[in-house]
Amino acid sequence: MAGKGLTIFGVTAGRLCLDFANTVEGRRTPTPRERVGAYAELVEWARQAGVLTAGEARALARRGRRRPASSAAVLRRARSFREALYRVVSATAGRRLPLVSDVITLDVALRQATVRSRLVAAADRFTWVPVEGPLGLDRPLWAVARSAAEVLASADLGSVRECLAPECGCLFLDTSRNRSRRWCDMAGCGNRAKARRYWARKRSMRVRSAGGKS
Repeated sequence: MAGKGLTIFGVTAGRLCLDFANTVEGRRTPTPRERVGAYAELVEWARQAGVLTAGEARALARRGRRRPASSAAVLRRARSFREALYRVVSATAGRRLPLVSDVITLDVALRQATVRSRLVAAADRFTWVPVEGPLGLDRPLWAVARSAAEVLASADLGSVRECLAPECGCLFLDTSRNRSRRWCDMAGCGNRAKARRYWARKRSMRVRSAGGKS
């Protein structure tokens, strides 16, 4: 479904819920960029993240176009859930108490997701699968809510980090050997940080060189 004009999303945070929380670009800038600006983009994110099959994504996109008011309401709920999720995970990872209202928002979303899913045995583990029936417009949120619950209630939470790039703030699961990862993406924020340090050193050397001349 990744058609012309649709956003290509990065799904590299290490957990589904963190990837969803990162669908705002440049959180620390004066003008953050919304990456799920339409219901179709929410569906496309879910397809790229593996939440929906290509067929499910096409069906939901069609249903969203036929029901614009309902799909717009789901998009608003999705964004509200995402922002509560970001604030809760960011606060907890930073050893701060999250807002009670944000925790309630996550709890409501989880209970709705659980009602629409069932637990089944799969090989040597269990997994949640959607209950049979028509695709609901809010299907993209179910797996995200379960992922959020798993992260918040597990040891993973202690390994969640916030990108240190001044303009970023994306969340990610730090699985490095000594838990010293600083950037959400070395190819992006990491390389920009290295470039800034390089040019800062160059400027410092020029200043020292100019100061040493008689």
